[in-house]
Amino acid sequence: MYQLYIGNKNYSSWSLRPWLLLRHFGIPFVERNVQVAGSGAHAGHRQYSDNGLVPCLHDGDFRVWDSLAIAEYLAERHPGLWPDDPQARARARCVSAAMHSGFAKMRQALPMNVKLRLRGRSAEPEVQANIDRIVEIWDEARSRFAGGGGPWLYGGFSIADAMFAPVVWRFHAYAVPLPETAARYRDAMLAHPEMRAWEAGALAETVALPYDALAAEYGGKR
Repeated sequence: MYQLYIGNKNYSSWSLRPWLLLRHFGIPFVERNVQVAGSGAHAGHRQYSDNGLVPCLHDGDFRVWDSLAIAEYLAERHPGLWPDDPQARARARCVSAAMHSGFAKMRQALPMNVKLRLRGRSAEPEVQANIDRIVEIWDEARSRFAGGGGPWLYGGFSIADAMFAPVVWRFHAYAVPLPETAARYRDAMLAHPEMRAWEAGALAETVALPYDALAAEYGGKR
C-alpha cells in the first residue's frame, strides 16, 4: 500500500494535490503527517523524502517526490486520472504544468491558509494578472472541454482539478472576486467531500506560521 507523507493541512498546498487525487479515486494509502515550517527543504524530512520536502509518495521502498511527479506516477498505475480525450488530456497537462511552475506573484501574496475567511482587498497588478490568467484557464476548460454539464475542468475529475485545488482555497480565504464561471467552479471544488475533509483536518490543527500576520492586512476575519 502507498504511503503519502504530507505537511500541515492548513498550509501545505503541495501536499493537498496528491492527497486529493488518492482520496477522490479511492486509491488505498496510509497518510503520514509531518510538521512543515513554511521555509522550503528541511534536513529533518530527508529520512522519508529525498529532496527534504513534502509531499512524498512511498510505493514499497520506492519514493516519488514532487506533487506533479506523484500525480503522473499514479496515473500510470490507475486509470482515469487524466481525461480520456487526447486534446482535453493535452490541455489538462499544459495547465497542470503551468500551475506547478507558475503564478509566483499570487503564491507569494496569497499563501494557502485554509482557516482564513477575510474581507479581501484589491490585488497588486502582477497578482491580479496571475488571477486573471487562472480565471481564463478555468473559463476555457469549462466552455471547451468540460462537456456533459459536470462541475470539473475537463469532464471527469482529473489531475488538473487537483493541481488547482490550493488555488481554490486561496481564492476562498482571501475573498478574491471571481466572474460567474470561475465562481461556480470554485464553489463546486469547495463542496467536494474530500476538500471538506481536508478543511476539517486543517481546522483541527493548532500550528500557526508567521505569515498568518497577513490576516491583518486583509481586514481580519469576515
